[in-house]
Amino acid sequence: MRRLEDLQRLTEEMRDCLGIDHLVYHWMGAQGAQYGCGTYSPLWLARYAAQGYLRVDPVIQSCFQRVHPVDWKALDWSSKAARDFLKDALAHGVGNQGFTVPIRGPNGQFAIFTVSHSCDDALWADFIAQWRAELILAAHGINAKALELMPEPAAQTPVALSPRELDAMRLLATGLSRAQIAAELNISEHTVRVYIEGARFKLGALNTTHAVARALSCGLIAL
Repeated sequence: MRRLEDLQRLTEEMRDCLGIDHLVYHWMGAQGAQYGCGTYSPLWLARYAAQGYLRVDPVIQSCFQRVHPVDWKALDWSSKAARDFLKDALAHGVGNQGFTVPIRGPNGQFAIFTVSHSCDDALWADFIAQWRAELILAAHGINAKALELMPEPAAQTPVALSPRELDAMRLLATGLSRAQIAAELNISEHTVRVYIEGARFKLGALNTTHAVARALSCGLIAL
C-alpha cells in the first residue's frame, strides 16, 4: 500500500467483508490538514460540511472527550440539534447503528474510524461483540498507514495558553456552552468568546472543536 488512494479501496473492501453499510476514516492534522476515506455518499459529506454538523455531531463531540471507542447508542441525542442531525443522517443512509474509535497521534494529530449499519440493537450488539477487538486494531492500522503516507509537518514550539484561555478550553471540552462557561468563570460571554478565539488562534485550529481536540492532544488540558 503506497498511495492514499489505496486506503480508499481498503475501506471499501473492509466494508464488504464485514457486511455493513459504511466504514469511514477521517484524519485531522495539527496544522489544519485533513484527509478522509470511506464509503459515505458524496452527497452526505457535502451536506455535513454545509450544515456545520461538526459542531453538533454527538459522535465527534464524544470522541474529542475520550480515548475509548464510542457506541452511538450510548450517546445523548436528546437535544433538538442532535435529533435533527440524526434524522438527516438517517435520510442519507448513514445507518442507525454506529461504532467509532477515536485516535490521537503526535503533534496534535486526531483521527476517527467508524463503522455503521442499519439493523436492530440485538444484531448490532452481536456484531460489535464479535468484531470489537479487530475494529480497534484496524483503526490504528489504517491511521498508522495514513500518517506514513501523509506525515505531519515537523513539530513546532509548544503552544502556551493563558490561564483563562486554558480554563475556557477545559470547560468547553466538558461540553459546557459559552454562556455556561461565562457563569462558571464569573465573566461575560463576550470575554469568554475572546479567550476561546485567542486559544484557537494560538493552536492554529480551524474551528473551536478542532481547538479543543488540539488542546487535549497536546496535553494542555485534561478531563
